[in-house]
Formats: sequence, C-alpha cells, structure tokens
Amino acid sequence: MNLDLSGRRALVCGGSQGLGEACARQLAAQGAEVVVLARSLDKLQRVRDSLPAEHGQRHDVLAVDATDRAALALALAGELERGGPFHIWLNNTGGPAPGRASDALPEAYADALMQHMVNAQAILKQLLPGMRSAGYGRILNVLSTSVKQPLASLGVSNTVRAAVANWAKTLSSELAADGITVNNVLPGLTQTPRLNSLIASTATSSGRSVEQVATGMAARVPVGRFAEPAELANAVGFLASPAASYINGINLPVDGGMTGSL
Repeated sequence: MNLDLSGRRALVCGGSQGLGEACARQLAAQGAEVVVLARSLDKLQRVRDSLPAEHGQRHDVLAVDATDRAALALALAGELERGGPFHIWLNNTGGPAPGRASDALPEAYADALMQHMVNAQAILKQLLPGMRSAGYGRILNVLSTSVKQPLASLGVSNTVRAAVANWAKTLSSELAADGITVNNVLPGLTQTPRLNSLIASTATSSGRSVEQVATGMAARVPVGRFAEPAELANAVGFLASPAASYINGINLPVDGGMTGSL
C-alpha cells in the first residue's frame, strides 16, 4: 500500500494545536512538506520545529488570521510563489460556540458561514490551479459527526458543518476527473482544547463537575474512551495518500462507533 507523500506539499489549517497539529505530524511522517497555518506564530513555530523531516522536507508556517480574507489571500499567494503548489489541503477550523439553534442570533449563523464556508471557497480558488496542474489533489475537511447525526446544544455548528459537507460532496464530483479527491473526516469525542471547552460549558450549564461530565460523555462511546488526535490523523494520512485514490466524496466518522446512523 502506497502511503508515500514524498514530493507533495500540504497546507494544514488550524495547525498550531489539537487535530491540526496531529495531522501535520502524520503528513510529515509520510514524507510531505507541511505548511501549518494559524494565528499564533509562536505555537506554529513550535509545531514546525517538531515535525518529522526524515525525507529532507523544509516545513514552514503561515501566521495569519484566516477570518481576514485579504490577509489570508496575500499570505497564501506568497507561499504559493515561494514553494509551489499544494497537493494536500486540510481544511480545519475551530467550531462555533455551543448553544441551542433556536437561541442563536442570525449573526451567529452568518459569521459561522463566512468562517467555515466562504473562507474555504476562497482558499479553494487559490489552491485549485496548482492541484489541477499537478494532476494530484487531496482536499480533506475536518468536520464533525454532526454531519450524520446533529448533536444537542450545537445548533450553529450542526448547521454549518452540514453545509460544508454538501459543498465537499459537490466538489468531489466536479474535481475527480482532475485527479483531485474531496473527503470529510468526522471526529467524535477527541482529546482537544475544543472538547475541553465543551465539557466545561456543559458542566457550567448542568451544575455538574467537569469530571462527571467527561465520564458521562466517554461512557456513551462504544469503545469506552475519548479518541487521541493521532487516531484521526491516521485516517487523514491514508486519505491524503496515493493508496486512497479511488475514495472520493465520503464522510468518514472517527468516533469509536458513537454515531447512531450508517
């Protein structure tokens, strides 16, 4: 099975921590040259300096606020000119604040759609010519199991994640003939700052302790525990590889069997 990504460049959004950092590490271990993108330069530099480089790669960072479309476009243009096209794009963005769908302000939906959907389309427009020219592209969206089964108290997130999933499915049909696949990985309960934030929010609203909330959440997972970020990164590494060339347009839960739908 060919998992080798030598000679490939990967852009990992949200690459300064959590799932993005784990995916950057996995892609680099498979031979890709990785550029990690997020706001914090210090965190990005720490990640970059810790990435495997056994294939002689020179990893890099892009410290930019992805919600500032003009700054993001300028930063990406400079990186494309400096290093050439990206063959792999991990589209990974922190989720909207928790809360009931009926309680959310209209602006919350508009802001989330801009952050997750409109910005993703802007990045796509910059990366697509290089992927097409190379005849190789792997677009991987880190979404949520809410794409298959909406989650309680994540009204805005459920809505926006589903929109991105349908965008990705549409792209998967349009781009396949160019050697570009588009897939979604759907993390379940994974040990990340995002999960810690959700646990803390639930504890506050329910009057339970953080430990009680975390134990109750883990008990709902068939394998009986939260995932490690590296376990999702393993799926990303496979889908980014030549071995996954005939897998296109799927939603892949990495959730320990928690999602109650096919």
